[in-house]
Amino acid sequence: MKKVLLTALAAAFVGIAMPAAAQNVAIVNGKPVPKARVDMLAAQLAKAGRPVGKEMEGQLKDEVIAREIFLQEASKRGLDATDDYKAQMELARQTILIRELFADYQKNNPVTDAEIKAEYDKFVAANGGKEYKARHILVEKEEDAKKLIADLKKGAKFEDLAKKQSKDPGSGANGGDLDWATAASYVPEFAEAMIKLKKGETTAAPVKSQFGWHVIRVDDIREAQLPKLEEVRPQIAQQLQQQKLAQFQEGLRKNAKIE
Repeated sequence: MKKVLLTALAAAFVGIAMPAAAQNVAIVNGKPVPKARVDMLAAQLAKAGRPVGKEMEGQLKDEVIAREIFLQEASKRGLDATDDYKAQMELARQTILIRELFADYQKNNPVTDAEIKAEYDKFVAANGGKEYKARHILVEKEEDAKKLIADLKKGAKFEDLAKKQSKDPGSGANGGDLDWATAASYVPEFAEAMIKLKKGETTAAPVKSQFGWHVIRVDDIREAQLPKLEEVRPQIAQQLQQQKLAQFQEGLRKNAKIE
């Protein structure tokens, strides 16, 4: 009877003690390491975009145990009482709290579909219209540009002259090819001369810009090929989110009373 009673009491004790023990992943030098630390570390990793799978649970457990070992040693040496430690902790506290402030603002002020559409429409308005596939030859002197035009009229190939004489390092090696671009992509003098040309035409006179003298040929013209809204939605949303956050920060600075 006594043996049965003792067995029952032992079972009851185990039943009571097990839940508390289960809340710890280890006991290091007599100090419990709560499972909550593993959960907290896993949550932080997930928040940073690194979700924790079952295969990583052992690594996280090892990590929190190692941290406890190192923390105990640092505390034993009195490092948690130094001025340097306290200063670093204060800076860390500020950084974390400010980060949480910004995250809270973005959570409560999300970018709307209407805002994304409006920003896309502005982009289309600024970049729509015609695109030109042009070539140019850039030289330093007007007389050099005039000679190039004369040579072209005599049958010289534009691409060959560009490779040999163009001072533009970006396009010269490619026969003067500037690829597809809107007129707004170029300096005003270049754009003004280019848009007057029809497909296949070359400027009859040299064009002066801040870079030198240009001879321009338009190889083709088309309506601007712009990406669809859904293709650029993530980029627009991110840009607007950054703009909103910047405005929020500026508003706080502006309204703060600084003496």
